[in-house]
Amino acid sequence: MRYEGTLYRPPSEAYSLIVQATIGCSHNKCSFCSMYKDKKFRIRNTDEIIEDFKIGRERFNYVERVFLADGDALIIKTSELKKILTSIKEIFPECKRVGIYGSPKSILLKSIDELKELEALGLGIVYLGVESGSDKILRMINKGVTRDEMIEAGKRIVESGIKLSVTIISGLGGKEYSLEHARETAEVINEINPHYLGLLTLIVEDGTPLYDDVKSGKFKLLSPSEILNETRELVKNLDVDNCVFRSNHASNYVPLRGTLPQDKEIILMQIEEGLKISNLEEMDRYRRL
Repeated sequence: MRYEGTLYRPPSEAYSLIVQATIGCSHNKCSFCSMYKDKKFRIRNTDEIIEDFKIGRERFNYVERVFLADGDALIIKTSELKKILTSIKEIFPECKRVGIYGSPKSILLKSIDELKELEALGLGIVYLGVESGSDKILRMINKGVTRDEMIEAGKRIVESGIKLSVTIISGLGGKEYSLEHARETAEVINEINPHYLGLLTLIVEDGTPLYDDVKSGKFKLLSPSEILNETRELVKNLDVDNCVFRSNHASNYVPLRGTLPQDKEIILMQIEEGLKISNLEEMDRYRRL
């Protein structure tokens, strides 16, 4: 396959055929993010993308899933995405799902009818980085959208019939806004009611604006116990329907998983057990600068 720069994909796309429909991320200004810094954003020519599908067909006998990279391929015009999805159906008739990253801005560029058309052609899941539900924190991390825009974007995907997988980041508000981050993020998630919810823990990367803020003392990182307390507050306030919850990324201190709301009490119990770990405060090696 032909790839440009470093590739990123959601954990659930580990066994998917990955094809770059765009290069880089259309926003690429989030203060915590170090991804796609080796690339200048551009949308690839549709014929090039289809050519990559044909290369994939030559190499793989069976392709169950396709993931359209890079960071915000949903920004591609609907007419071109329809060509891309149609070609996937033709070249990989066995393909059961096509996944894609979508920024809130790119989602809002699409009408419900357009999204329904894409769903009918095989777009099965959109991955949306909500990060936080607090307007204050969204401005602080330079996300480029408000919480209301984030809610509208998420609800638009859900209404279209496409599965929505949302990611949020523990500790993103620092010590100052931890409680606000937990409660207001829960409010946004409740409004959206996504199919999947993934919780990561903030890891500060060298070369990002947030790294500089931590070094200067402007941003104060949460300890492991503070992260778990924030997570407990988040989960307590979640009121969603049949949402698959995962907090088992390498960045997380305690692995949590279940389906909400039915597993809420189990997850809260696991958090309480995590808070009793004797060496919990020594587990923050990834966040030390």
